[in-house]
Amino acid sequence: MSENMEQSPELLLSPLIPSLPDDVTVDIVARVPRSHYPTLSLVSKSFRNLIASSKLYKRRSQLGITQHRLYAVLRNRKTGEFSFYILHRKLNGYNRLVPVRSLPFMSPRGSCVPVGSEVYVFNDLSVLIFDCTSHTVQRMSNFPERMSYKEVNVIGKKVYVIGDALCHYVEQTGWMKWWRKAVTVFDTETQLLEPKLVNEDMAVGLGPFWSDSVVMDGKIYLKGYMNGNSFAYEPEERKWEVMDEVLNSKEWEGSCVVDDVLYYHDRSGKALRAYDPKQGCWSVVNGLEEFLAVETARSGWSRTVNYGPDKLALFFPKRQYGEKMICCAEVALERRQGGEIWGKVQWCHIVIGGELFDMVKFVAVTV
Repeated sequence: MSENMEQSPELLLSPLIPSLPDDVTVDIVARVPRSHYPTLSLVSKSFRNLIASSKLYKRRSQLGITQHRLYAVLRNRKTGEFSFYILHRKLNGYNRLVPVRSLPFMSPRGSCVPVGSEVYVFNDLSVLIFDCTSHTVQRMSNFPERMSYKEVNVIGKKVYVIGDALCHYVEQTGWMKWWRKAVTVFDTETQLLEPKLVNEDMAVGLGPFWSDSVVMDGKIYLKGYMNGNSFAYEPEERKWEVMDEVLNSKEWEGSCVVDDVLYYHDRSGKALRAYDPKQGCWSVVNGLEEFLAVETARSGWSRTVNYGPDKLALFFPKRQYGEKMICCAEVALERRQGGEIWGKVQWCHIVIGGELFDMVKFVAVTV
């Protein structure tokens, strides 16, 4: 076989720009805003391969040029399928959620979490890793054993899967049981699983369900579904603790954490609320009163997601022209002198028709 025959198809393509070395072209494209990449991929097959290559995103990372890419898991009410969508940022016009056809469906009881430029999807009996630079998928061979009602969070490069160890309970009252919590840790750098830890010291929460979970200040906070209590798991000491009445006083479902402060949309109070664990108190984000009162007045649900430094995205339903839509607002956050937090809406667009879809999960990755 000749030397040329042994080369990969990508290397047999013509230079990206004939008058320039390819490394120089990669440096140029790495500095171009990602919103232009769909157009650049239409120039030629060589450019299309470059846009999908890890080499380009590695160079962007080396240059310190990274952007956040937001994904949504939507449930189709007709088919029951859980599919991935990406928020497509348009230079001129409205931003939209568009399906990512190359990514497989997620299990109804699955959960997903971002780790760098990848998304780890924990289904019932499998773990998939999505490369968000190329939208390719690989299956993890040594996935954690099955756990019910799991919540998945990331601290550093470790993924913490918290679920119920069904065989561990201490008492039974009627149909309800005290459930023991099991923690499985997966190191994404070594690709190794740590031994599963079943909490034997205390029964965490009444019943198996969680309504939400976040990571703040190196701890995993979980909101109980049945009794509304909040709990925290400390990974270093492997200990659980019941949170005080301050954090429990709010229903912070659909929340996110930006710079170690928890944010959630209080629909009944028409406010974006913030909880600072260092100060141990709730506050209201100023500057959003009119927007929330007008735009989200009839929203039955809402979700927030970290969208980069000092920024979050707020998703909520809205009726327009007699049809249900799903909107997204990008909110910039600013902590002012005295500790007050102010918010400013950068844009608010209808991102998808909402009659056929339920919002399940949002993740933002850095690419």
